[in-house]
Amino acid sequence: MTDGIKLILFDMDNVLCDYDRGKRVARLAELAGSTDEFVHQAIWDSGFELLGDSGTLDPVDYLRGFGERIGYPLSLGEWVEARRCSMQADRAMLEIVGQLRRTVDVAVLTNNTTLVADHIDTLLPELRPLFGAKIYTSAQFKTAKPDPLCYRLCASELKVRPETILFVDDLAANVAGAREAGLFAHHHTSVETFRQALAGHGLLREQ
Repeated sequence: MTDGIKLILFDMDNVLCDYDRGKRVARLAELAGSTDEFVHQAIWDSGFELLGDSGTLDPVDYLRGFGERIGYPLSLGEWVEARRCSMQADRAMLEIVGQLRRTVDVAVLTNNTTLVADHIDTLLPELRPLFGAKIYTSAQFKTAKPDPLCYRLCASELKVRPETILFVDDLAANVAGAREAGLFAHHHTSVETFRQALAGHGLLREQ
């Protein structure tokens, strides 16, 4: 390892899995007897989802508020299923994780409510064998990416210094936040460029 990197910290959505929010919105709209546009505006355009991501709302208040906003008493099981149907594991990325964990530690940091971590074995069961308990949501740190504090608190939880972490995210703003927090960071756009970045850090041979 050329940079002294001891841990690779992965975002989840559109890094370790393909996430199609449209499918999730459509499922929620079907349940609520509403339109996709109404649900998207009620949850995402309104800023409500950020209240869950940042831990401003605890899981009970988040789920209740979610239902109130879409006009339907959404159950936990329905929320989980709508999230699950929008996610598909990225097999190529998970294969790389499997190779990396032989030589470095790996963990996940995703902007989400703690419900995602609590139900990850239903949502994306492929993660547990690779990451064990090191699957963190921003909400547990009471902040969210790209706030540098989010990364620093996660690093503290992992007992790893920020400068020994390589963070991987598909959003440029989150990559910038990680760098501001003192982490190495890679803007994820494809498996190929990720492999090249790892090779540049001496973490994985290019294929």
